[in-house]
Amino acid sequence: MLYADAAPTEVAHLVHSGAAPAAATDQTPAERAERLRRHEATPYADALDRYIARTPVQLMVPGHGGTDLGIAERLAAFLGERALRLDIPMLLEGVDLEAHSPLDEALDLAADAWGAKRTWFLTNGASQANRTAALAARGLGEHVLAQRSAHSSFSDGVLLAGITPSYVFPTVDAAHGMAHGVSPAALDEALTAAARAGRPAAAVYIISPSYFGSVSDVRGLADVAHAHGAPLIVDGAWGPHFGFHPELPESPARLGADLVISSTHKLAGSLTQSAMLHLGHGPLAAKLEPFVERAFGMTSSTSTSAILRASLDIARSALVTGEDAIGRSIEVAQHFRELLRADPRFDVVSDHFDRFPDIVETDLLRVPIDVSATGVSGHWLRNRLIEEDALYFEMSTATSLVAVIGAGKTPDVAAVLSALIAAVDSEAAAVERAANADATDFPPLPAPGTQRLTPRGGFFGETELVPAAAAVGRVSADTLAAYPPGIPNVMPGEEITAEAVAFLHAVAASPTGYVRGAVDTGVTQFRVVRQP
Repeated sequence: MLYADAAPTEVAHLVHSGAAPAAATDQTPAERAERLRRHEATPYADALDRYIARTPVQLMVPGHGGTDLGIAERLAAFLGERALRLDIPMLLEGVDLEAHSPLDEALDLAADAWGAKRTWFLTNGASQANRTAALAARGLGEHVLAQRSAHSSFSDGVLLAGITPSYVFPTVDAAHGMAHGVSPAALDEALTAAARAGRPAAAVYIISPSYFGSVSDVRGLADVAHAHGAPLIVDGAWGPHFGFHPELPESPARLGADLVISSTHKLAGSLTQSAMLHLGHGPLAAKLEPFVERAFGMTSSTSTSAILRASLDIARSALVTGEDAIGRSIEVAQHFRELLRADPRFDVVSDHFDRFPDIVETDLLRVPIDVSATGVSGHWLRNRLIEEDALYFEMSTATSLVAVIGAGKTPDVAAVLSALIAAVDSEAAAVERAANADATDFPPLPAPGTQRLTPRGGFFGETELVPAAAAVGRVSADTLAAYPPGIPNVMPGEEITAEAVAFLHAVAASPTGYVRGAVDTGVTQFRVVRQP
């Protein structure tokens, strides 16, 4: 296996040819000051300001015309007239049309900020980035090795591109229903097995960080992928703030990743549905670049939102120049951890990440809270806090809540803890504990069934609905993923096993679980490929 046997100099050449620029922390004070000065600029957002300063008369789309007149009055009252004025179409001189336009300048600054060779602004979220990445990867070959817990948008891309995937499984915290990442050794083993099976990977797709803040060894994973001749695509959707403070993990583009999905709106301050796609440095990234460019054109809108683009430009500037503000957010998150540790009813899940070989760092702005000692489920507790306190945690599992603290934000974590305590001490919580006293754990995750068709062949084949008992041994047309932990248990083209049916039924019957992609909530029927 190449992970153990590859010559270090050979791997180093693959990773570091065309190396990424040094992080800001490696620069001299003068270089750092100059970089901060450049990143104070927001060229694309400024171009929008210049455009609306002319008070243009718009006899073009969008139909609201940038004013509060006529039927746009209510929309302007809801959003503000300035929002309508900034909502302009694409391909305007002085904004994004000419060579070296303000948009081009904004993209160059974004690439520099994340240590990328090139960056694309996306206005259909990281889901667009995942589909773009899948289509681009197909340009290098039919076979891709992917982390099995990939987001459904990447599975969509697999179907669209006609990829035949092999899989590497993440480590799973069975107690909390959490899927984490993969280690370099596990990736090397999976790549070696795929090659021996006659399906050598043209590209590798992994996820870091996880939904719960666990961070994989991206540098080591890049070394392994490159030693196998495959570029590394990192779904870094949950880590757009990485690389902007010394206490946070580094940007994957600076660690050897060839393509990085970045959901900028999640923690980095841009507006919802805005994201970025970063191309790394080196020869394998260069092989991907033309396919990314073409796939981007296929997945992007021809009516891209100027407001979303501007929010990306402004968020980039705020991140690069906002290290002190990000540091205050980290302090608040760490204080929240201390408060939780002091209460025996709560625990900090990330305190125990050292049990998993794939986890090398933690995103300090994500606080995963173990609530199992309270006797109520994380799902119940999250809903209770929403209903009673208008307090919204990012997500829950049967045993946990996950708090997300945006970069530069400083919520009152003492008040959050008080609300948590009030909720678990309430009479409603006592009723919930009694109702779930006899709840049982989910059975272990089943192994995937044999892949009998490509995912595309399974998805687009002629289908029929059959009862669950009759589905065993048939080929699935759907992706079925049990939550928790959200790993696809059945993919299109795979054989449905008795173990998978039993597992999905157990999850569906649980008060804290559901099956995404199922025909019905009880998973009583399966959509399968019709037999000849």
